[in-house]
Amino acid sequence: MAISAGYEQRLNEVYSWDGLQRGSAPFLVIQHTIVGEGRLDFAGVRHQLVPGQTMVLSLPHAHRYWLERGGHWEYFWMVLNGREALRLAREIIDAAGPVVTLPPGIIDRLAQACHTLIDRPGISPGEASSAAYGAMAALHDGVFGTDAAPDFTLPPAIARVVAYIDTNLNRTLNIDRLAALAEMSRSHFVRQFTLATGLAPSSFVQERRIERIERLLVATDMTIGAIAALTGFSDANYLAKAFRRLRGMTPLDYRVSRRLPTGI
Repeated sequence: MAISAGYEQRLNEVYSWDGLQRGSAPFLVIQHTIVGEGRLDFAGVRHQLVPGQTMVLSLPHAHRYWLERGGHWEYFWMVLNGREALRLAREIIDAAGPVVTLPPGIIDRLAQACHTLIDRPGISPGEASSAAYGAMAALHDGVFGTDAAPDFTLPPAIARVVAYIDTNLNRTLNIDRLAALAEMSRSHFVRQFTLATGLAPSSFVQERRIERIERLLVATDMTIGAIAALTGFSDANYLAKAFRRLRGMTPLDYRVSRRLPTGI
């Protein structure tokens, strides 16, 4: 779940956060540097936070991040909580450390998730959860290479649409809206998107939804109805039919088949 999100500019001011003085409840911080420079002391190791770098921290933890005296730091940030978000954050930190450099397409997905949370003060819990999960999935993809290569080759307009799709899978994603985001006519957009991704826009959206459903089935105990609400399906039955058509099994069978037996 998303707790908060924002965009800030810090200039020649006192700005310092101690990871052991922010309460005992677990949560995580994602903070991406746009301009300027911040500093991070992570368990005694110093890091410079420069443009293009993303800081990922789980709390409580022995760390401190701050702005040097007279410095300038501009960034966007998200504060998230929840078992799955914390699990993914720990995987990322264990594999790559608390500061990562991500492909441009991944950063676009993070920025889109942050923008969704900032731009909609009346956002529903389900939509906020979807944006939060989209941010964590983007981070995981960026660190572990799931879709880093395609992000380098997609044309900017198509990459922008893909980022929008990934952070809005719970919403209606019609072709006209996606074409408008790409600033193309409908027919031209369909041709260019299919050429760039190998899938027609509608098929691409469906595949991205199914991939997210697979992750939620394996990594969480959410009901099929709750997963449907987060992935753009009107109800559990509609999701189950689409999943079975594309994956050859029911969602619950998929969950059982992909989970390790207890004790292993």
